[in-house]
Amino acid sequence: MATENKNLSKYDKTTIPNATKFRFGIVVSQWNESITENLFQGAYNTLIEHGVLPTNIIKWAVPGSFELIFGSKKMQEQMVNAVIAIGSVIKGDTKHFDFVCEAVSQGIKDLNVLRETPVIFCVLTDDTMQQAIERSGGKHGNKGIEAAVAAIQMAELRKNS
Repeated sequence: MATENKNLSKYDKTTIPNATKFRFGIVVSQWNESITENLFQGAYNTLIEHGVLPTNIIKWAVPGSFELIFGSKKMQEQMVNAVIAIGSVIKGDTKHFDFVCEAVSQGIKDLNVLRETPVIFCVLTDDTMQQAIERSGGKHGNKGIEAAVAAIQMAELRKNS
Protein backbone atom coordinates (compact mmCIF):
# COMPACT_ATOMS: atom_id res chain seq x y z
CA MET A 1 0.00 0.00 0.00
CA ALA A 2 1.39 3.40 -1.02
CA THR A 3 0.54 5.04 2.30
CA GLU A 4 2.09 2.41 4.53
CA ASN A 5 4.03 4.06 7.36
CA LYS A 6 3.13 7.53 6.02
CA ASN A 7 0.85 10.15 7.52
CA LEU A 8 -0.81 11.98 4.64
CA SER A 9 -1.65 14.95 6.86
CA LYS A 10 1.96 16.05 7.37
CA TYR A 11 3.24 18.75 5.02
CA ASP A 12 5.18 22.00 5.16
CA LYS A 13 2.47 24.65 5.56
CA THR A 14 4.87 27.44 4.67
CA THR A 15 5.13 26.15 1.09
CA ILE A 16 1.40 26.45 0.37
CA PRO A 17 0.21 29.53 -1.58
CA ASN A 18 -2.13 32.05 0.01
CA ALA A 19 -5.66 30.85 -0.74
CA THR A 20 -7.73 33.74 0.59
CA LYS A 21 -9.00 34.81 -2.84
CA PHE A 22 -9.82 31.35 -4.15
CA ARG A 23 -13.19 29.55 -4.34
CA PHE A 24 -13.38 25.78 -4.12
CA GLY A 25 -16.02 23.21 -4.92
CA ILE A 26 -16.11 19.93 -3.05
CA VAL A 27 -18.22 17.10 -4.46
CA VAL A 28 -18.78 14.34 -1.90
CA SER A 29 -20.09 10.83 -2.46
CA GLN A 30 -22.75 9.71 0.02
CA TRP A 31 -21.64 6.07 -0.35
CA ASN A 32 -19.43 5.03 2.59
CA GLU A 33 -20.52 8.31 4.18
CA SER A 34 -18.56 7.89 7.42
CA ILE A 35 -15.37 7.80 5.32
CA THR A 36 -16.30 10.53 2.84
CA GLU A 37 -17.44 12.93 5.57
CA ASN A 38 -14.11 12.49 7.36
CA LEU A 39 -12.34 13.25 4.08
CA PHE A 40 -14.56 16.28 3.55
CA GLN A 41 -13.80 17.60 7.04
CA GLY A 42 -10.07 17.19 6.44
CA ALA A 43 -10.31 19.08 3.15
CA TYR A 44 -12.63 21.77 4.50
CA ASN A 45 -10.55 22.44 7.62
CA THR A 46 -7.35 22.63 5.55
CA LEU A 47 -8.87 25.14 3.13
CA ILE A 48 -10.05 27.27 6.07
CA GLU A 49 -6.62 27.00 7.70
CA HIS A 50 -5.07 28.42 4.52
CA GLY A 51 -7.36 31.45 4.46
CA VAL A 52 -10.32 30.34 2.35
CA LEU A 53 -13.55 31.93 3.55
CA PRO A 54 -16.32 29.45 4.44
CA THR A 55 -18.56 31.24 1.93
CA ASN A 56 -15.99 30.39 -0.78
CA ILE A 57 -16.36 26.64 -0.26
CA ILE A 58 -19.28 24.98 -2.04
CA LYS A 59 -20.21 21.44 -1.02
CA TRP A 60 -22.42 19.19 -3.13
CA ALA A 61 -23.43 15.63 -2.34
CA VAL A 62 -23.81 12.92 -4.99
CA PRO A 63 -25.11 9.36 -4.46
CA GLY A 64 -21.89 7.45 -5.14
CA SER A 65 -18.36 7.67 -6.48
CA PHE A 66 -19.47 7.04 -10.07
CA GLU A 67 -21.57 10.22 -9.88
CA LEU A 68 -18.53 12.28 -8.86
CA ILE A 69 -17.72 12.75 -12.54
CA PHE A 70 -20.98 14.52 -13.41
CA GLY A 71 -21.02 16.41 -10.11
CA SER A 72 -17.46 17.64 -10.68
CA LYS A 73 -18.28 18.65 -14.25
CA LYS A 74 -21.23 20.73 -13.07
CA MET A 75 -19.17 22.16 -10.19
CA GLN A 76 -16.57 23.38 -12.70
CA GLU A 77 -19.32 25.66 -14.05
CA GLN A 78 -19.72 27.39 -10.67
CA MET A 79 -16.82 29.84 -11.02
CA VAL A 80 -14.53 27.92 -8.68
CA ASN A 81 -10.75 27.82 -8.89
CA ALA A 82 -10.56 24.07 -8.27
CA VAL A 83 -12.81 21.12 -7.48
CA ILE A 84 -12.15 18.29 -5.03
CA ALA A 85 -13.93 15.01 -5.80
CA ILE A 86 -14.29 12.93 -2.63
CA GLY A 87 -15.31 9.28 -2.64
CA SER A 88 -14.62 5.88 -1.16
CA VAL A 89 -14.85 2.57 -3.00
CA ILE A 90 -14.20 -0.59 -0.99
CA LYS A 91 -13.52 -3.86 -2.74
CA GLY A 92 -16.21 -6.49 -2.53
CA ASP A 93 -16.68 -9.93 -4.01
CA THR A 94 -17.58 -8.78 -7.55
CA LYS A 95 -15.95 -6.85 -10.38
CA HIS A 96 -18.07 -3.78 -9.56
CA PHE A 97 -15.10 -2.31 -7.65
CA ASP A 98 -12.87 -2.49 -10.74
CA PHE A 99 -15.46 -0.92 -13.03
CA VAL A 100 -16.25 1.95 -10.66
CA CYS A 101 -12.59 2.71 -9.87
CA GLU A 102 -11.62 2.68 -13.55
CA ALA A 103 -14.56 4.84 -14.61
CA VAL A 104 -14.08 7.42 -11.88
CA SER A 105 -10.34 7.77 -12.37
CA GLN A 106 -10.73 8.07 -16.14
CA GLY A 107 -13.68 10.46 -15.81
CA ILE A 108 -11.81 12.79 -13.47
CA LYS A 109 -8.77 12.59 -15.75
CA ASP A 110 -10.94 13.54 -18.72
CA LEU A 111 -12.30 16.60 -16.88
CA ASN A 112 -8.73 17.72 -16.21
CA VAL A 113 -7.68 17.24 -19.83
CA LEU A 114 -10.74 18.79 -21.46
CA ARG A 115 -11.56 21.67 -19.12
CA GLU A 116 -9.72 24.56 -17.48
CA THR A 117 -10.73 24.05 -13.83
CA PRO A 118 -8.61 21.41 -12.08
CA VAL A 119 -10.37 18.49 -10.38
CA ILE A 120 -8.50 16.82 -7.54
CA PHE A 121 -8.95 13.05 -7.21
CA CYS A 122 -9.69 12.26 -3.56
CA VAL A 123 -11.25 8.85 -4.02
CA LEU A 124 -10.08 6.11 -1.71
CA THR A 125 -9.92 2.72 -3.44
CA ASP A 126 -9.30 0.32 -0.60
CA ASP A 127 -9.49 -3.42 -0.10
CA THR A 128 -11.10 -3.10 3.34
CA MET A 129 -13.08 -0.65 5.45
CA GLN A 130 -10.16 -0.61 7.90
CA GLN A 131 -7.83 0.70 5.19
CA ALA A 132 -10.35 3.45 4.40
CA ILE A 133 -10.59 4.40 8.08
CA GLU A 134 -6.80 4.57 8.34
CA ARG A 135 -6.62 6.97 5.34
CA SER A 136 -9.55 9.19 6.36
CA GLY A 137 -8.33 10.35 9.73
CA GLY A 138 -6.67 7.25 11.14
CA LYS A 139 -3.04 6.22 11.45
CA HIS A 140 -2.20 7.29 7.89
CA GLY A 141 -3.69 10.76 8.35
CA ASN A 142 -6.46 12.16 6.18
CA LYS A 143 -6.33 12.07 2.38
CA GLY A 144 -8.79 15.00 2.38
CA ILE A 145 -6.02 17.22 3.76
CA GLU A 146 -3.71 16.16 0.95
CA ALA A 147 -6.46 16.85 -1.61
CA ALA A 148 -7.06 20.35 -0.24
CA VAL A 149 -3.35 21.15 -0.42
CA ALA A 150 -3.27 19.90 -4.02
CA ALA A 151 -6.36 21.99 -4.84
CA ILE A 152 -4.71 25.15 -3.50
CA GLN A 153 -1.54 24.44 -5.46
CA MET A 154 -3.47 23.75 -8.67
CA ALA A 155 -5.62 26.86 -8.23
CA GLU A 156 -2.41 28.87 -7.93
CA LEU A 157 -0.93 27.17 -10.99
CA ARG A 158 -4.08 27.94 -12.98
CA LYS A 159 -3.99 31.59 -11.87
CA ASN A 160 -0.35 31.99 -12.89
CA SER A 161 -0.47 30.14 -16.21
